[in-house]
Amino acid sequence: MANEMRTDLIKMLVKAGSGHSAAPLGTMELWTAFYFRILNHRPKEPDWPERDRFILSCGHYCPARYVVMAHAGYFPHEELWTLRQFGSRLQGHPERERLPGLETTSGPLGDGLPQAVGMALAAKMDGKNWWTYCLMGDGEQNCGIIWEAAMFAGKNKLGNLIGIVDRNQIQIDGFTEDVMPLEPLADKYRSFGWNVIDIDGHNIEELIDAVNHAKAVFSKPTVIIACTIPGKGVGFMERKFEWHGKPPNPEEAKKALYDIRTLGGKIRNDYE
Repeated sequence: MANEMRTDLIKMLVKAGSGHSAAPLGTMELWTAFYFRILNHRPKEPDWPERDRFILSCGHYCPARYVVMAHAGYFPHEELWTLRQFGSRLQGHPERERLPGLETTSGPLGDGLPQAVGMALAAKMDGKNWWTYCLMGDGEQNCGIIWEAAMFAGKNKLGNLIGIVDRNQIQIDGFTEDVMPLEPLADKYRSFGWNVIDIDGHNIEELIDAVNHAKAVFSKPTVIIACTIPGKGVGFMERKFEWHGKPPNPEEAKKALYDIRTLGGKIRNDYE
């Protein structure tokens, strides 16, 4: 399923002529696991009060979110081909009031964790049982507001909050450890009172197990550091920061779809 959604992602990007490739491709297993195995949600009832909240802090990952939401039944699949067009609900950064199923409008990096902390605190105060998840990029760990939120969450023992850091080692200007070193990232979160779990971000079973483990820790928030390969599944994109915010052209898209097919995904015969 993750590979099938990668094919849709490539088609969306090449049709739009703009958008982000590397991180959406690299997180497709994460999206698949959350929307089809982890989240308590109702695609046909997106405002269901008891739903889990999933916050996308790094809004430029949204092409992957749109793909998985379409496959989950939030909106018609053919709407994917309107990505980034005028009037489309599928903008280059997600807008909460345009598309049902989005909890926040995201774009300014670093803002997602503070928003998620607020939601988790509200749930705790109201005695609600839903969970708050927040997907963050590793590049946005440079933002000071992330650490203000992390400190607040640790102090308030928000055991109903689970953060996920996409540790793909790249950001728009280069490799994270060259731009602004993050390590030791796990120790930093621990020092702020968080439970930390490291996983292979392409292993769906590991992710599900990590979430289950996090839910058994009541006294502190958990962050799952998911190591991923940016551009996963497309050989000429993998591990290359140059593909952070760049879409493939039609010829590159054909090569990308071939690479994904050799990974085991299925390509529908509608590309041309």
